[in-house]
Amino acid sequence: METIREKLERIERDNLSDKASLSTKTKGRTRHEEPHHFRTAFQRDRDRIIHCKSFRRLKHKTQVFLSPYGDHYRTRLTHTLEVSQIARTIAKALRLNEDLTEAIALGHDIGHTPFGHAGEKALDDLLVGGFSHYKQSLRVVEKLEYEGKGLNLTFEVRDGVSRHSKGMGEILNTDAQAMPQTLEGQVVRISDVVAYVNHDVDDALRAEVIDQEDIPSRLFKTLGKYHALRIDTMVDDVIKASLALGLEKIVMGPEIMEAVTELRDFLYERVYYNPHSLGELEKTEKILTDLYNHFLENPEDYIKPYPAEDPLEKRVGDFIAGMTDRYALRLYERFFMPLSWTIL
Repeated sequence: METIREKLERIERDNLSDKASLSTKTKGRTRHEEPHHFRTAFQRDRDRIIHCKSFRRLKHKTQVFLSPYGDHYRTRLTHTLEVSQIARTIAKALRLNEDLTEAIALGHDIGHTPFGHAGEKALDDLLVGGFSHYKQSLRVVEKLEYEGKGLNLTFEVRDGVSRHSKGMGEILNTDAQAMPQTLEGQVVRISDVVAYVNHDVDDALRAEVIDQEDIPSRLFKTLGKYHALRIDTMVDDVIKASLALGLEKIVMGPEIMEAVTELRDFLYERVYYNPHSLGELEKTEKILTDLYNHFLENPEDYIKPYPAEDPLEKRVGDFIAGMTDRYALRLYERFFMPLSWTIL
């Protein structure tokens, strides 16, 4: 008798594009597992990510603004959810595998540091070999979660997580080796940019870091003046351009891509690395550097003994990267700030 999982797998075969990634065709997991009776392989991956501790900590990690007081600023978790929804919309329109797309999207920033860009820069300077959040996201799901056992995700999800980032590089890299191997992973890569160039503009305007008049008018003319309209313009372009190419790869039309790249560069110059942000970066670097050195000297009680093959410095980096903003500040206060004397 056909199981629920087998029915879902049949629905995938019958309804998805022939360019989609089928869960029955996965390249598999590092450790073998018997198939689940009512969930496909990619559904299991999505569930494992959303239920793990690293995912929950994203709610208290900075997206752009450090520990903002306003209720409407994005955090790393709300960013992740916005990426997921944009990616699912694109995947559905292109008849790609939504479960795989969602799993990659939910896991793509799971290795991000506290304090956003500033925290990543600080750890990159501290650690031998540097630090990048996309490599750390893969490390979290492979080696750190479940007390060092990892989540044992499928190859396709791990590939998408490890290749989602582009920083200041090409949004859709012409080097195939730098791009995710699945179309679903490529959808998440472009959705990440669509999400953050829009919501970071929104947050920067709310915080009065920039004014509406600071944004080049030609970008509004091409993309739209308002948040929802800009997202719709970008998503519509990705869908149409990718279909026009026969789904050989996920693409964005040249006019929209040029505008998106210019908007991203504007954000780096005026928001992420403006003089105020650089001042906060110096504070962040001191906090994380002091904590890093403290735990190198006092690893007991905090630093896990896994992965056993990695040196202490690397495992301290794992601990720092896993912190939320408020936990890092709390530990800094505990170890480096004097306590008031209680005089009876």
